[in-house]
Amino acid sequence: MNKRLKNTAIFATMLSLMLTSCSAPKKHVETTPSDLPRPTETSLETEPTEPEETLPPYHCINPKFEKLSAEEICALLTLEEKANQMVQGANYNMPLDEMQKNCYGSVLSHYPVWPASPQDEWAEVVSRYQDAALLSGTRIPMIYANDCTHGVLEARGSVIFPQNINVGAADDETLTYEMGMLTGSDMQHCGFLWTFSPCVASAQDPRWGRTYESYSDDEELVGKHSLAYTKGLLTQNVLPCPKHFIGDGYAVFGTGEGEYLIDRGDAKMTDEQIQKCLKVYKDLIDAGVPTIMLSHSSLNGVKMHENKEFIDKLRNELGFKGVIISDWESIHNCSGADDKANVILCVNAGVDMLMEGDSYAETRDLIIEAVNEGSIPMERIDEAVIRIIQMKMDCGLFEDPFQENRVPSYDWNSEHAHSVARKMAAESMVPLVLPEDGPITLQAGMKVFVMGPAADDTGALCGGWTYLWQGGLDADADTGRWCAEGPSILEALKASASEIGFEIVTDPAEMENCDVILLCIGEKPYAEMHGDTEDLSITGSLALPGNKEAIEKIAEYKKSNEGKKKSQQVELKPVITLIVAGRNVLISDYVSDWDEVVMCYLPGSEGGNAVSDILTGKTEFFGRLPMPYYASIEQIGAESGEVWLPRGFSAAEKKIDPENPEGTEPSETTES
Repeated sequence: MNKRLKNTAIFATMLSLMLTSCSAPKKHVETTPSDLPRPTETSLETEPTEPEETLPPYHCINPKFEKLSAEEICALLTLEEKANQMVQGANYNMPLDEMQKNCYGSVLSHYPVWPASPQDEWAEVVSRYQDAALLSGTRIPMIYANDCTHGVLEARGSVIFPQNINVGAADDETLTYEMGMLTGSDMQHCGFLWTFSPCVASAQDPRWGRTYESYSDDEELVGKHSLAYTKGLLTQNVLPCPKHFIGDGYAVFGTGEGEYLIDRGDAKMTDEQIQKCLKVYKDLIDAGVPTIMLSHSSLNGVKMHENKEFIDKLRNELGFKGVIISDWESIHNCSGADDKANVILCVNAGVDMLMEGDSYAETRDLIIEAVNEGSIPMERIDEAVIRIIQMKMDCGLFEDPFQENRVPSYDWNSEHAHSVARKMAAESMVPLVLPEDGPITLQAGMKVFVMGPAADDTGALCGGWTYLWQGGLDADADTGRWCAEGPSILEALKASASEIGFEIVTDPAEMENCDVILLCIGEKPYAEMHGDTEDLSITGSLALPGNKEAIEKIAEYKKSNEGKKKSQQVELKPVITLIVAGRNVLISDYVSDWDEVVMCYLPGSEGGNAVSDILTGKTEFFGRLPMPYYASIEQIGAESGEVWLPRGFSAAEKKIDPENPEGTEPSETTES
């Protein structure tokens, strides 16, 4: 078994309950992973198979499946085996003996504790699960999935690419394609063959916590980059999964599920808007995507997981032949009276695999009950299972279940990955305000004062879906850095200062003696509903601690000459403000104090280097706004002429008056 690693600390304490109980916890348990033991080398059969003594202990797909089609394999399975294939459980909640007993269709990766495991340990985890699946009575290979939204999510040492909103701002299809290739390559190093990406939402309201997962609010830009990224993934023979079908970016503020403000809410869409979104999916289907994930949200009042009308459109009008998967435990929030009713609703509507991180076993049982009582036709079950088996065949799992013949295109943590991430991050920087004579360039002999909470924080540069679901700040990391794969803004500038010959100053007492002031502010990392916000302000509920104080210090400095005689006035040095945030946060109350404003969005692990490249003139401004920039909450959803800055704007192409940000005419900007 040449892919088996020596005994390593696979997780930290996670799955300590893996071999102690066959019943999964009823709710998420924040445990840390432990070393995964080997599955028991016995066959727990659910139907008669070849005698056990004739089977090798590992690497064995059931011999009776050899040379059979997906349809023929499905015909040999019991109802129980088919139902097992239709559920996906979370790794922290699925003991190996459960996999060995039931041969579940898939495992998804969720790692609740930082730091993440390195790629070789993840590959071992996947291998252990495959051992268990192939020691079962069914012996169909399982497939392992992960949210690789901007690089591999939960593997220490992975290059963290810019978030989707940066990709839209850079608008460089070649780099997007390479990002897909590199992510697919890194997935293989970890054993992950299925990624829940790209996100093809077109966020219409920046108060939504998933705005940064959107390439743009415009479906044309979303379609262009989701297609390029998907094609890159497909070169690595990994499985992309566009999400979330359909309309999640159109959810209306105030309609969020439960207590959420907007996330998982009701998308109120016109036929024209729906058709634009459908075209994005049609192009991805034509490119060969094998899986699609449904949205937590509703479409005009109907939860998408039970929206048979639109799932049928996906099949019949768009021609999708692959696997439709639910989002995390989303079936439980549909309109049925109980879990069983919701399982029946969703499976009959067309859901093939149910992502049930905590409830996979219970959901499997409900599928079986529903079929036995006639609430779900066996034909619907067969349809789903055939698609799932075909998906596994198409990505080579029946021929190479332990991925021993796969050769990733790039080394793990490759220089090329760093180069692509750095270039994309630099290209995504959008100048919102520039001095009349152009960008301020840091040069030899200058003294540069660096301040603000985003200046020296790698976690802030990366945002959510970075090692953990919600991401984290450097203050949350025991080792001092959330993301060790790249420098902070301050570290990168210090390196450039040494190379070019300017001086970095951080002592507040020396601020007025410097030539340039660099103010670095931003948002806390967040994901999904935790990023929903009412205020959207750079000093609001999701602002980095210290934003307000840093902004006020600059305001006080800018007013320092007020009331003084001309002879007593000092020369005010220019202020460059860098905004590290997952959306176009409100800054209209403060922007008049800033001479240059750069929207960095969430540029990833190479974000610090990218900022330095821009500020030192190594790279020119290239990025343009991928969605409108509003001056107030009241402007959200307004026509382009009524917003501060429209989509496609770059101050490098057209200057604006920071004193009158609402006066920008759309005819004076460049639209994408």
